[in-house]
Amino acid sequence: MTPDPIPAEDRVEAEGPVLPHALTRERLLDNSLDKMVGDAFGPQLLTAEQREASLAETLHLRPEGPVWLFGYGSLIWNPTIHYAESRVARVEGWQRAFCLSTPVGRGTPEQPGLVLALDAGGACEGVAFRIAEEVLAEELSLIWRREMLTGAYIPRWLPLLDAEGQAYGHGIAFTVNRAGPQYADLPEDAVVQRLATAQGQLGSAAQYLFETHAGLRRLGIQDPFLDHLALRVAAAQKAG
Repeated sequence: MTPDPIPAEDRVEAEGPVLPHALTRERLLDNSLDKMVGDAFGPQLLTAEQREASLAETLHLRPEGPVWLFGYGSLIWNPTIHYAESRVARVEGWQRAFCLSTPVGRGTPEQPGLVLALDAGGACEGVAFRIAEEVLAEELSLIWRREMLTGAYIPRWLPLLDAEGQAYGHGIAFTVNRAGPQYADLPEDAVVQRLATAQGQLGSAAQYLFETHAGLRRLGIQDPFLDHLALRVAAAQKAG
């Protein structure tokens, strides 16, 4: 299963050409993503053994019930995994924030971009993907190759709430590592500037924002801060 295409009327487009999404399942399986980011991250890049240990530790803490993956950013519109079911979900105590600096993918070492992470505080609505047991090992390994490139994220099991506020399971969510070198607690003007200008091998930081914004709107999820950021970034690009 994959999410439905995002209607054109729900998009806020960046100025200039939009690069195609380069983050695919195939690129994760053949480790070409590792090769792409290796030079930028250097010793920060986790080894395959370190990722396997991280995944094993996470599964050791698995709560009872099915395994869900909580998507709050690019997983919403480009999940790259096979899943059995998807549901809108809310997590408490964590909020969506452009607080992760990236020197590759959506930026460069000279002009780093920003991507989303879950930071402490507030709440966040997104999508939960249920992964079937028979493909669990393969699909989570794929996600670890995608999200756990460095120690920028800390995977956690978070209760998933439905529209009525009732818990229906636990999902793996990638929360930001505030002690890591990629954590960026920036003022809004600096966030807008980075999102409006940074671009890397996976596309622009602005397009990452606009795709996430459109994906949330398609699901009927309101995020006033992302609404605000999308308008500011689009205006900054038009202003040049």
